[in-house]
Amino acid sequence: MFVNDLNLKTAPLEGEVRIPSGCAVSAIIDRSGKKMTGEKIIRSIATMHDRSNGLGGGFAGYGIYPDYKEYYAFHLFYNDFQCKKETEDFLIQHFEVVYSSEMKTRKIKKITNEPLIYRYFLYPLSKRLANSLLDEEQYVVKCVNKINAEINGAFVFSSGKDMGIFKGVGYPEDIGKFYLLDEEYEGYSWTSHGRYPTNTPGWWGGAHPFGLLDYSIVHNGEISSYDANRRYIEMFGYKCSLQTDTEVITYIIDYLLRVKKLTLPEVAKVISASFWSTIDEKSEEDQRQEIFLRKAFSSLLVTGPFSIIFGFTGGIMALNDRLKLRSMVCAEKGDIAYVSSEECGIRVIEPDVDKIFAPAGGQPVIYTLKEGGNV
Repeated sequence: MFVNDLNLKTAPLEGEVRIPSGCAVSAIIDRSGKKMTGEKIIRSIATMHDRSNGLGGGFAGYGIYPDYKEYYAFHLFYNDFQCKKETEDFLIQHFEVVYSSEMKTRKIKKITNEPLIYRYFLYPLSKRLANSLLDEEQYVVKCVNKINAEINGAFVFSSGKDMGIFKGVGYPEDIGKFYLLDEEYEGYSWTSHGRYPTNTPGWWGGAHPFGLLDYSIVHNGEISSYDANRRYIEMFGYKCSLQTDTEVITYIIDYLLRVKKLTLPEVAKVISASFWSTIDEKSEEDQRQEIFLRKAFSSLLVTGPFSIIFGFTGGIMALNDRLKLRSMVCAEKGDIAYVSSEECGIRVIEPDVDKIFAPAGGQPVIYTLKEGGNV
């Protein structure tokens, strides 16, 4: 409660209540590859409304751009038309722009002060790519980092193929309707986030998910190792410019998976590594692997309470911190798998599940499309 000048108790305004376990994450994937609109994921995250405070909500959908699946889909926020022009000049110099348009949105009373939101389907110019001496994905990452770090007022918040991130300032259920996810898009996998910012500002670029190429992260928690993680990862060309600690997790996973070629279980053992005392109790082979990973990537251990859902082409991974200081529940019903901060986020869209469980701290839960599933 808050006290006014007359020392009388008064009810707090909406968004002013501190919820220590705040933020909500949710995900759904049909492992057969069958596509669904964003309607179910909106209902899932909406039932956890009280875990956020209206300062951030967002979604990532996979398989949503079948007509442009071979092109990088850039989603951008612009503060004004001047930075839009500067960014588009850069894009024309570095990419073939196959199609571009303002993002289609629906007017929602509770969504205000939205930036300019545009979408571009791109392919790297072959001459530029050849001269860069980078592979295609490295080239795209370098361009994304350059825009976000050097063009004031422009932010690339999604840059993958056949997927897209949709986010903003507002409650997630309103953000989902704002982007027409329940009508205009169908995907085989969706992730979502309801934000309760604590140490960082609530703004459009700082909402979750965070993405790079086809990778996306939604996160509940606080990263106490942020400075150490950021200093290390920025040595490899990444720029943490979006004013929130979660951004660094996306870059860590990109670096470990795409650059260092680790597997998803190995990535989990880096960012949510076992305690040394726990490693001592494991088999000799497991000890050897985990000791190597802890020593080789010691600066990428993520400490503090967290639960994350990592989205990628063909699947999702759910992961808690090693002490399981943030809640997370997983469930399955036939080919469909669910992940949520709370069981209610699953039961509201599938009351009768075949299997439901809470993964242990540091234990990754990975769901991928079945063989023959359509990507």
